[in-house]
Amino acid sequence: MTGDDLRARRANSFGAHAAAYAEHRPDYPADAVRWALAPLGPGSHEVLDLAAGTGKLTGGLLAEGHHVTAVEPDEDMLSELVRHHGAVRALPGTAERIPLPDGTVDAVVVGQAFHWFDPARAMPEIARVLRSGGVLAALWNDYDNAAPWVDEFLKVARSSVSAQDDLAFDPMTEHELFTDPEKRTFPHVHRRTAESLVAMVNTHSHVLVIPEEERAGLNARMLAFLKARPETADGEFDLPLTVFVKRLRRV
Repeated sequence: MTGDDLRARRANSFGAHAAAYAEHRPDYPADAVRWALAPLGPGSHEVLDLAAGTGKLTGGLLAEGHHVTAVEPDEDMLSELVRHHGAVRALPGTAERIPLPDGTVDAVVVGQAFHWFDPARAMPEIARVLRSGGVLAALWNDYDNAAPWVDEFLKVARSSVSAQDDLAFDPMTEHELFTDPEKRTFPHVHRRTAESLVAMVNTHSHVLVIPEEERAGLNARMLAFLKARPETADGEFDLPLTVFVKRLRRV
């Protein structure tokens, strides 16, 4: 299997596990969502949640009072989003082919998905649906490995395809139709148990695509590590996260 084949397989691996994704993946902190859309000013805005998945970012946008359209290519993920956010306009579509008219949204936001896009095709398409001066913002939840136990856990939690992740971070390239690139990080936490943290890791593509035998071994190692650490052995704990946000403005 080539690197491109593996990447495509990973990109399409989430739908069969949509319910687990909705249950175990973290949301996004309100201050990160507010900062992403701050250039638009106060008030309610028309926001496209692109590659919206099961609606982890959709919920935060709704809580801030925005009018949200969710676009997601995977039918199972979109169904899960509708189950949680039934009032949202939810449409099938991709970043490379967005099912909206020209210049109809104030912002396009992308949670945990921009690295799956083809930027050469997605950037002009995103620009097409944005109004002039609109915002494109991408957000990623990542582990905060400043805590020693988290740093050690990340080493235990690697699968045979994890090396591909090292090439994927911050793929939101600048484009002639966008300006004013800005970046910021925000602290976040996700309440977990040892078992639910293992379940969360199992919603990541680097685990979804590996053989069942490897997955079973990986899960056993992760659980043994977490049960041996005083920070994570018993009951609930806060998993420290860092939310990375990058935003651009439509020319």
